[in-house]
Amino acid sequence: MSRLSDISYIRDVMGRHGVSFDKSKGQNFLINPSVCPKMAEMSGAADEAGAVEIGPGIGVLTYELSQVADKVVSIELDKRLLPILDETLSDCDNVKIVNEDAMKIDLRKLIEEEFDGKKVAVCANLPYYITSPIIMRLLEEKLPISSVTVMVQKEAADRLCAEPGSRECGAVSAAVRYYSNPKILFRVNRGSFMPAPNVDSAVIRLDILDEPPVKADDEKFFFKFIKAAFGQRRKTLTNSLSSGLGVSKDLVREKLAECGLNEKARAEELKLDELCMLANAIGKDR
Repeated sequence: MSRLSDISYIRDVMGRHGVSFDKSKGQNFLINPSVCPKMAEMSGAADEAGAVEIGPGIGVLTYELSQVADKVVSIELDKRLLPILDETLSDCDNVKIVNEDAMKIDLRKLIEEEFDGKKVAVCANLPYYITSPIIMRLLEEKLPISSVTVMVQKEAADRLCAEPGSRECGAVSAAVRYYSNPKILFRVNRGSFMPAPNVDSAVIRLDILDEPPVKADDEKFFFKFIKAAFGQRRKTLTNSLSSGLGVSKDLVREKLAECGLNEKARAEELKLDELCMLANAIGKDR
C-alpha cells in the first residue's frame, strides 16, 4: 500500500478523477511512507478499538489506521475525494467514509452509532487553518474518546503542548492542559508533503483526562478568565483581566494578593493551578 505515498500514483489517481490540490482546503498530501504507519501505531487506535479520522485526503493515514483499529470512520468534507477514497481504500472493509463538515457534524451521535461503546481514538492530519478550532471542539464537547492524535504545524504543536508557566503557553495551551495530557510524539519535515508547505510539522497526542487536574468553581467563567488573561500577553494580569473581564484593577490586585501572587505577574508566568485559584477568587466577587 506504499503506492499511496508515491507521487506518481497520487498524481495519476487524482488526474483520472479530475481532481487537483485545493490550497483553500489546506490539502497537502503525505508522501513520506514512514509517517502514517508510525502515527497510526502511536495513536492508541489498537485492535478492538475504533478510530475517528478527520480529513482523510486520499486515504494514506486511513489505510494505516485500518490495519491497527477494529473500525475506522473518516470524515471528509470534499466530495471530489469520495470516488478516490473508494478506489484507494477498496481493500479496507472496516472503513466508512462520511461526507460531512467535521466542525458541524454531531460527533457524539456519530461515535455512539458507529462504535457501540468501543474505545475510540481520534486521529487526523489537520489543515493548519483549522487546527485549534477542531482540537478545542473535540475537547470541549467531552466526547467519549480516549485520545486525540493530530499532525499540526510545528509551531502549533509547541504551543498546544506548552506547559503553563512557560513563555510558549497561551490560552489554548491552558485549555488543552485542563482536558488532557499532551505530548509531542515526533517531528515531520516539510519535504514529507506534496505540495510542500512552508513549515515543518509535528505529530502530537492528547490523552484525555477522566477529571481536570484543577477544580474550577465555574468552568464557563474559568475559560473566559483564561481568554482574558492571555488576550493581552504583554500586559500584567492586573491590566489584562481588568480589561477582559470588565472588573476593577483594585479587585484583581486584591485577589492576586489573596492568592499569594505577584501583582505584576503575567498570565504566562502562572501554573494551571495558580490560574484556576485566581479565577475562582475573582469569580466569587466579580
